[in-house]
Amino acid sequence: MSFSENKITEKVLTAQKDASINSRRLFDLQPIDNKRVEASFTASEISSDGGLLLFRDLERQIGIIKAIVSCIEDPRHPGYIQHTLEEIAAQRVYQIAAGYEDANDCDLLRNDTILKMSIGRLPMTGKALASQPTMTRFENTPTVKELYNIAYAFADKFIESYPTEPPVIIIDCDDTNSDTHGAQQLTLYNHYYGEHCYMPLHIYEGLSGKLITTILKPGRRSKSANVFGILKRLITHVRESWKNTVIIVRGDSHFCSKELMDWCIDQEQDKAKVHFITGLTGNSTLNSMVKDLVDSCEREFNRYGKFVKRYHSFSYKAGSWKNQQRVIVKVEVSDKGTNVRFIVTDLLEYRAKALYEQGYCGRGNMELNIKDHKTYLQSDRMSCNSFHANQFRLFLHSAAYVLMHTLQGRMLKTKGLGSVTMKTFRERIIKIAAQVTELKTKIKVEFPASCPQTELLENYFLDIGQLRC
Repeated sequence: MSFSENKITEKVLTAQKDASINSRRLFDLQPIDNKRVEASFTASEISSDGGLLLFRDLERQIGIIKAIVSCIEDPRHPGYIQHTLEEIAAQRVYQIAAGYEDANDCDLLRNDTILKMSIGRLPMTGKALASQPTMTRFENTPTVKELYNIAYAFADKFIESYPTEPPVIIIDCDDTNSDTHGAQQLTLYNHYYGEHCYMPLHIYEGLSGKLITTILKPGRRSKSANVFGILKRLITHVRESWKNTVIIVRGDSHFCSKELMDWCIDQEQDKAKVHFITGLTGNSTLNSMVKDLVDSCEREFNRYGKFVKRYHSFSYKAGSWKNQQRVIVKVEVSDKGTNVRFIVTDLLEYRAKALYEQGYCGRGNMELNIKDHKTYLQSDRMSCNSFHANQFRLFLHSAAYVLMHTLQGRMLKTKGLGSVTMKTFRERIIKIAAQVTELKTKIKVEFPASCPQTELLENYFLDIGQLRC
């Protein structure tokens, strides 16, 4: 093709592009102060997720996505690879963080300039990101062994998040429902929730809210013996790095198991410092042991008409238990009736009230962590047919949680916003419009001059620059 033909072709393409823009140009809106208002889709490259740029440097420091991918063997022929596994995983995790929880969203965001830069591609001249079919194949890639290794990778990254060995950690465990709406493998009907679902097990560190790992389980409630097997492997793994850390396992009543109690006592004899504090389901024997206390509280309420709350501790051994354990009872009497709750623990040096209110009740923070993970990061989207693919999808959502939780702690703690939900964090930090311009020697990213989080973002960009030096 001659030079003149190239020029003609270029003019034709330019005219077609201009015609396409003109056809989408104007929409008349309500006038303001007698001035016509026109809306169009003709602005230069603008992304609505400018805050995603923060994740690239953060991932380089944490390496949670790299750790996940390192556990997976790439089965593809090298000559046909357009997207590396790390690029695909990062794309999926960043989309989840920005509120795009479905693989279908990949098709809509393949050319988003900020997302491409977050992956490490040029915003305009770089190749488009992975499509939905590519992402779906990726979710179905990991084997059972690789998923097992990824679970340990999360635990390793949790350990690395501490600069020094902590004196104490609290392992909080709880499961929650993830409803299913198809023929997914191992989905079961759960009578309590009235739905077919999975019951993923979430494990966090209770003092910091850091995620340790997440394990997908079928739709029935976790059996205590099965949970003990997971906790035993996890604690043993943590103990390899932290020899002197006091480890406390905390959970509600269905995490109370004789296997855990006996194992903790054996560990204590070996000076490994593993303890437990869990809920305990009431029974006729326990109720008879606290009957005098309950009667006393009810008499006091009937006499004075004021709310009554008392604590008491005693030794108790169920028929299947190997050893006597300390049981703490909380009795509340009000105009709504009498409420009796039990917990069991091997911690003997703390007063009953402090152990219940500050120790056991502290697990309520984990409910907020699960809410962030499940509700705001949509980790309950279990739409894959394969159980293992859904487990891997849960890991990808968990990686988004790790990045969001870390970034939130670093950016907002000094501003008194460390306790905001991840939804609020996303709306304030990630969902910021940014205009991207790719020049010959540099890439310009321009945020609005009226951005309400300007000072916060400026400080964090300065911190990133200092760490990179």
